[in-house]
Amino acid sequence: MTVRLPVDIPIEEYPKPEVFIDEAATLVEEAGKLGLTLRVMGGMAIFIHSKEYETLWRNLERLGKKVFTDIDFVAYGKDRNGLYDYIQRKGYKTDPRFLYQFGKTRHIFFGGRVPMVEIFYDQLAMNHTVPYKDRLEVDAPTTPLGELMMQKLQVVKINEKDIKDLIVLIRAHEVGTHDTEHINLKVFNFVGLFNDWGWWYTATTNLNKVKMFANSYPQLSQEDKEIVTRRVDRMLAHIEEQPKSFKWKMRSKVGTRTMWYNPVEDW
Repeated sequence: MTVRLPVDIPIEEYPKPEVFIDEAATLVEEAGKLGLTLRVMGGMAIFIHSKEYETLWRNLERLGKKVFTDIDFVAYGKDRNGLYDYIQRKGYKTDPRFLYQFGKTRHIFFGGRVPMVEIFYDQLAMNHTVPYKDRLEVDAPTTPLGELMMQKLQVVKINEKDIKDLIVLIRAHEVGTHDTEHINLKVFNFVGLFNDWGWWYTATTNLNKVKMFANSYPQLSQEDKEIVTRRVDRMLAHIEEQPKSFKWKMRSKVGTRTMWYNPVEDW
């Protein structure tokens, strides 16, 4: 099949942001009725979960002409076959080459109501791994806020778009020890941060970048800057206080002299 990527679609043909949001909600809801657990992740999920801060997103120039390029989902591996059939019935197609390369870990679909839909199964395994075992029922239509944050924090070469997403997410939500409209501090343990020095190093490095960038943006009010800084500092203090495993301590002695993350193949 001919794959038409979002970048190839002229702006006059490109779906409006509202179409992406509606399609994401529809796919999650209809999948649920079929007994399939599907959750939105990525920048769109942060947008959905932080609607009251849409103005801040716009002030940060996070929303360009093509606001969203795709919809990123995560699901349980046990639902892989059911979701594969369901998404195709919704008018999306995939390429056998992608099935061969990624079929067990993710599905990539094209050409439906939005240009591209991607489903990851059981975990997001990129530079570092974010597992989702028993976590997808916690929130809807998105993954829990803690996992939304960790998806961004795991990026070693984080870009400014991801930092802006994190600023909005952290500004919009308090930090705590539960998942209800809070960034759950327990997520650092869920993903294995205290047993994996590399994960710890990437996450803490990126949290410090979030604080630095937030304080440099004139688009943020003084109150915005203070709240983001306070919440990031609370997370960093929590991470620092937690006991680290023997494995973590031994790996910390090597530091960045050897690669501390998994390289990501750009399909």
